[in-house]
Amino acid sequence: MKSLFLSLFALLLFSQTEAQQIPSKAMQIKTAVLAAPEDLREGAMVYGYDSGGNWTVLRAGSNEMVCIADDPKAEGFNVACYHKQLEPFMERGRELKKEGKNFQEIFDTRENEVRAGSLKMPKDGATLYSLTAAAEDYDAMAGEVKNSYLRYVVYIPWATQESTGLALKPEAPGMPWIMDPGTHRAHIMINPPKE
Repeated sequence: MKSLFLSLFALLLFSQTEAQQIPSKAMQIKTAVLAAPEDLREGAMVYGYDSGGNWTVLRAGSNEMVCIADDPKAEGFNVACYHKQLEPFMERGRELKKEGKNFQEIFDTRENEVRAGSLKMPKDGATLYSLTAAAEDYDAMAGEVKNSYLRYVVYIPWATQESTGLALKPEAPGMPWIMDPGTHRAHIMINPPKE
């Protein structure tokens, strides 16, 4: 009986510690939208985590941006915001990851689905903003981030080096280049020089 009581106490303590590690809804929203351009932050839809660690919508949006809060289980700070036309692509990736698929399986599945027309990609391109910081520069409970780094990704499905004139790798700091050319996931990478 005593060991059962101790086990239940330990489980309760673990559950409370786990819940305490998830920032409040307000703090998740505050930090998630930091990746978006300033004039698009207020109306952005935000995904994040409830007090039990479950994926959920934290705020409905009123503009074209969708933001993703930092994963409290992952090391460091990493948030992203992207144009809502990318949502079917992103959602499908989350579904496949939840099924246990690896990167290549997710890539191949989405490639086949986009080719078949069952998964839609933006026709004219769409942007994703990614903001990262080291763990020591992020106070999740206070919603404060220091020394962050913002990079940009512009999805342009099926584009190639030949169709864009973009290099296949950056040859200078901040130089845009094309990644995954000729695929559904072709995108321009822009990594500004780090200060």
